[in-house]
Amino acid sequence: MKLLKEIIMPVALSVMLTGCFTGIESTPKITANDVKKEHVVVSAEQQYLSDIQQEPFGEWKKGKQFYVTDNKISLVFSVPSNDSESLAGQVMTYEGTRQATSVIGQDVTDVLFRSPNGEELVYRVDASLAELSERDKLDVPFTIELSVVEDVAKQLYNKEFYILTSVWYDENDAITTGRKFVPVTITGVYAGNVVYPVMLTFTESGGESYRLFMTVGKNNNATRKFSSLFSFADPHKKYPSISDKTWQNIINGRVALDMTRDECRLSLGSPKTVDRQPGYSGVKEMWFYEDGVYLMFEDGLLRGFRK
Repeated sequence: MKLLKEIIMPVALSVMLTGCFTGIESTPKITANDVKKEHVVVSAEQQYLSDIQQEPFGEWKKGKQFYVTDNKISLVFSVPSNDSESLAGQVMTYEGTRQATSVIGQDVTDVLFRSPNGEELVYRVDASLAELSERDKLDVPFTIELSVVEDVAKQLYNKEFYILTSVWYDENDAITTGRKFVPVTITGVYAGNVVYPVMLTFTESGGESYRLFMTVGKNNNATRKFSSLFSFADPHKKYPSISDKTWQNIINGRVALDMTRDECRLSLGSPKTVDRQPGYSGVKEMWFYEDGVYLMFEDGLLRGFRK
């Protein structure tokens, strides 16, 4: 019995101490409602064009235009068409709807379009007309609603912005390296491709014309939105400590000895990998880029590079 007491007492005491000093019993449960949400500041650039959306299907009117991005649209139409295999780059128009019945007896809707040659194109949707009319939008594969492009043009055409990317396209849609953080003027807004529905043409100070592709709307997962491509204000004003000479290097995608890591990142972008090693005078960093460029920093300043 004495031995049993010697075993029980320390265990009981341990439980008592745990209950007394961990605070588990007296600490209230913290829920998501108790956590103060951080206020996210949305920039003017992020808000710009965010209200541009596809028209709800119920608002479609006869004659609504769609730009065809790919001849694969021939796989979309339920009725074989002579025109559908050569529609890429062409515009087809909405003609209306026709109620139909599927092979298993369900109500479906034939959405009717007209090719430039006047042929009827039938896009069958597995929903009744009543169900279809309630949808926020109807995506027709391999097409771009030209109303979206027109809405973008109203807000961008002939306006000047500061460009944030140096990845430009020439008139043949080949990638070329331009300057960034410089003012450009939007000279045209057109239908783009299946990934980026809007194509912009613009000119820089030299007068040559280049292109960019852009997404629009409220989709937060969309890439190449207006806010990632353009700024309303001169980006240099955000970095008043950067000299004019260094800023010229940055806008031309160049680096020079004694530039800081932040200045190099503004010029070349973030590296693919970073290697840090201790040295006699401090920590050395090697930045490696996918195109073979590497930068060497000592104490946060650029001491060597290959570009």
